[in-house]
Amino acid sequence: MKVLAYVAQKCTGARTCEVTCAQTWFKVQDVSKSSIRISANDGIFAAEFCIQCGKCIEVCPTEALYYNKQGIVLLKKDLCVGCMSCVGFCPYGVMYFAPEEALAFKCVACGQCVKACPSEALKIVELDEASTSVWDFRF
Repeated sequence: MKVLAYVAQKCTGARTCEVTCAQTWFKVQDVSKSSIRISANDGIFAAEFCIQCGKCIEVCPTEALYYNKQGIVLLKKDLCVGCMSCVGFCPYGVMYFAPEEALAFKCVACGQCVKACPSEALKIVELDEASTSVWDFRF
């Protein structure tokens, strides 16, 4: 399974990952449309993004969310009714809602933020679920 990984020590807070994500998926430079969010606390940056846990799949009343063959949670836009159950249920607060489109959205590990990051703080890695926790990659 491929997941997005974050190395906090490398992050400079440039936020190009956020802008690139919003531009890639929504064609805007509005970071509120980004599936990755960078926050700062005393000069230390943290990244928040979907870890593909699948909890949102369990609560979707229309089965619009599903795992693809690579283990990434994806959304079938034609089935999403905009009820926001997944947004409210996400244990990590990384499922978002675009009111203009009436659709939920989240990180799909596309890698565009990885390419854009000037400090190489982000990468896509293969996660061996049997031996590694995704949290090992994040901090």
